Amino acid sequence: MRQLVLAILCMVGLGQLGFSQERLLEKADKDYKEFSFKPAIDIYEKVWEKGYVSPDLLKKLGNAYYFNANYSQAAKAYGELVQKYPDKVGPEYHFKYGQTLKSLGKSEMAREQFELFAKGTDDDLRAVLMEKDTANDTSGPRFKLGKFEHNSEYSDFAPSFYNGHLVFASDRDTGNFSRYRHTWNQRDFLDLYEVTTDSAQIQHVVKLAGDVNTRLHESTTAFSKDGQTLYFTRNNFKEGKYKRDEEGFIRLKIFKASHTEEGWQNIAELRFNGDRYSVAHPTLSPDGKFMYFASDMPGGFGQSDIYKIEIREDGSFGRFENLGDKINTEGRETFPFMAADSTLYFASDARGGLGGLDIYEVPADLSKAPQNLGAPINSAQDDFTFIINSEKGVGYFASNRNGNTETDDIFMFSDRGRPCQRPISGTVRDKISGEVLSGATVKVIDGNNQEVSSTITDAAGNYKVEIDCNKVNFIRALMQGYVPSEEYLEASNEKPGIVDFYLERETVTAGYGDDLAKLLQLSTIYFDLNKYDVRPDAEIEIQKVIAAMEKYPSLNITVKSHTDSRGRDAYNLWLSQMRAESTVDYMVSKGIARIRLEGIGFGETQLINDCGNGANCPEDEHELNRRSEFIIKE
Repeated sequence: MRQLVLAILCMVGLGQLGFSQERLLEKADKDYKEFSFKPAIDIYEKVWEKGYVSPDLLKKLGNAYYFNANYSQAAKAYGELVQKYPDKVGPEYHFKYGQTLKSLGKSEMAREQFELFAKGTDDDLRAVLMEKDTANDTSGPRFKLGKFEHNSEYSDFAPSFYNGHLVFASDRDTGNFSRYRHTWNQRDFLDLYEVTTDSAQIQHVVKLAGDVNTRLHESTTAFSKDGQTLYFTRNNFKEGKYKRDEEGFIRLKIFKASHTEEGWQNIAELRFNGDRYSVAHPTLSPDGKFMYFASDMPGGFGQSDIYKIEIREDGSFGRFENLGDKINTEGRETFPFMAADSTLYFASDARGGLGGLDIYEVPADLSKAPQNLGAPINSAQDDFTFIINSEKGVGYFASNRNGNTETDDIFMFSDRGRPCQRPISGTVRDKISGEVLSGATVKVIDGNNQEVSSTITDAAGNYKVEIDCNKVNFIRALMQGYVPSEEYLEASNEKPGIVDFYLERETVTAGYGDDLAKLLQLSTIYFDLNKYDVRPDAEIEIQKVIAAMEKYPSLNITVKSHTDSRGRDAYNLWLSQMRAESTVDYMVSKGIARIRLEGIGFGETQLINDCGNGANCPEDEHELNRRSEFIIKE
């Protein structure tokens, strides 16, 4: 019986204990009330409806609608962004706006945005887009131009590769050279120069060492596979003097030189040159067994044709062969170059190109008709001496498109037509806490908004993907409970890239003591120097706090204002108090009850770095201290 009584007492005691815990939890719920926000929708949309906008707000709203396929609202947000803030848009938002309009069936409006997108990626693709009659072709032209840092104010052309160097022709030492397209006017001097191209450091241009350069013109070089033999073009001469033919012309010939410790020596003329016609602009097949060159020798199809000739193992030459009417025309075919993949490139002025000499490509077996490389390689002017490293997809060519038809410049380019895989890696994190997000999905989206591949972040929040670097891509990160984010990557090279993501929480839970400025990711609220009235740009940020307080009538806020350490301490304290009160007054004027607000100025008493009185800190570190906080209070 005693045991039964004890058991009953224990049960009653346990029951009372459980009831007490429930009472304590209820009290805790009252003491700690939570407020949940969806910053990209709940807050920003309300601010937008009131007419307070900024580029950042419109981008975030547009993205939120875009990722959720609410294209009508996305178009509204992106449209206002483009109309009101054209300088703040950026190419990726022109693309998203275009995709949104296309989804709504507004193809002409979409086309305008895709053209702006293309223009903003450093490649003017408008002509390409119009020609293809498509609004979402964002792959871009095959080639992308770059800058060659070593052009002079005179002529620079005829580049060729040699052991990590670029060899080219220039008259920079004399400045008196003027040249008709692919011929010379017999003025001294055009010499050969070289510069290192595989070094990150800027190199000086130097003359090619040895006996190659003379008071005659030297140009268009080709190097044997072992790097020991140089073939180059030079004026016809005899006993150190120009030699003219019966018509009074000074023809061109191909010479060769061997590499020595003193440079290029042992200059010798090739036996198949002629005194009555020109033989020029040599290039070698990848295996070194054939030389291709240009000549106006009798029996050709036009003013100059492209030929090939066998190079025997002993260094002698076989019979030359005209490449035929698939290549040669009644006009000028010249400046051949054969790449390592055996593609033959040459210049021609007789194939209805963009103007002057244009550059064409054709397989070495001539199985296809020559293809014009198009813009931006070719232009309305003369474009010639094209070379390319087909393995790396980079190359050079010359053009007189610089506005002076008497001088030429060398241009660098990258080739997007070859397979190009670029590794991209990074980490996905929570934007507020900085914690890594394991299990997040990272997708590669192509220019047509189609998923190419996807992966999942590992335990450390890391991911790795590969993209086609010939095309534009979007890398998109998604995680349940977070707002998706993506980064735009324009066509580039195979250099590895790092793209980190900091995802915003779709729902932010806040409680007493939390700073809404951080949770809502407010931009810095600035005041004019020595003033405390609320500026128009600050209104947009404060409106986000007002929207949160309107959603939750029980939400009360302490506005804390801080200054940096510059200025007198007492003045900073007064100024910060006035700014805090000014912020409160503004919020009251917009309908928030004053009893829900409190303003406190702390001056420079709560610095977040070591930029106190007398510290030599840069402006951006002082700026961190000039902050406003919106702390949730009971």
